[in-house]
Amino acid sequence: MLPRSYLFVPGDRDDMLARAGTRGADAVIVDLEDAVAPDSKADARTNASRWIAAQTGDGPEIWVRINPGPAGLSDLAAVLRRPLRGLMLPKVNDGVTVQLIAEALEPFEEADGLESGSIELLPIVETPLALLNVFAIASAPRVRQLMLGSIDLGAALGVSPDSDAWPTLQLQLVVASAAAGIEPPLGPVNPDFDDLEKLEAETRRLYGMGYRSRPAIHPRQVEVFNDALAPTAAEVAWAVHVLEEYDQALAAGQGTFKDARGNMVDEAVVKAARRILE
Repeated sequence: MLPRSYLFVPGDRDDMLARAGTRGADAVIVDLEDAVAPDSKADARTNASRWIAAQTGDGPEIWVRINPGPAGLSDLAAVLRRPLRGLMLPKVNDGVTVQLIAEALEPFEEADGLESGSIELLPIVETPLALLNVFAIASAPRVRQLMLGSIDLGAALGVSPDSDAWPTLQLQLVVASAAAGIEPPLGPVNPDFDDLEKLEAETRRLYGMGYRSRPAIHPRQVEVFNDALAPTAAEVAWAVHVLEEYDQALAAGQGTFKDARGNMVDEAVVKAARRILE
């Protein structure tokens, strides 16, 4: 199942890492970048490597946000071990960079006995150049999802957090992901973990826009994301009904039919129903 919630955990905090798998998140991101002070990078790398090696693979997916540039290669060498699922890539500006990282993974996988291509990538779109190149980034090898880095992107663009421009910017990741045939993107980080009602409303809006995952910076956000980024009971019931009726329509030689609400149902609607059940 595609993770609804990804929980960021600083790589230099052993106490937080010890509890990371019990917070209810579908995935854990061990952060070696922004959450770690420059003088603590080496310790964070060592801690992350030790913690990943101790995991059994039965808990949440494990991801690592590596550092950009040469430091990222040192991160790779330390954390590429079972049961790591993938790497989050910050400050990516183009698809070529992602492709180079994907190629750099191959010898590490071979050395650690990992299946070739098993480590996936999750680039963060957080610069204006990355936004212009978003389809190329989404189309690069190993990319499973994109993430919107709205704080850095907003600062670079001069767009305030409450600007009406955000839906347009957010939709670009949804379109690029669908066009590239990868999973729907992660929504942005929200630093406010006190106003959970507002957070839920914001997350449901993102769900309606096509986002299916979101990163949490605090465990209090996890349950909100898990609930808001999953289909409701009514949506599931509708999807089941549509697929049952569609099978009957096909058996009768009909490609379309009207549902119980009087709405026309065709193959496009059926695809949406299948996606809900998946």
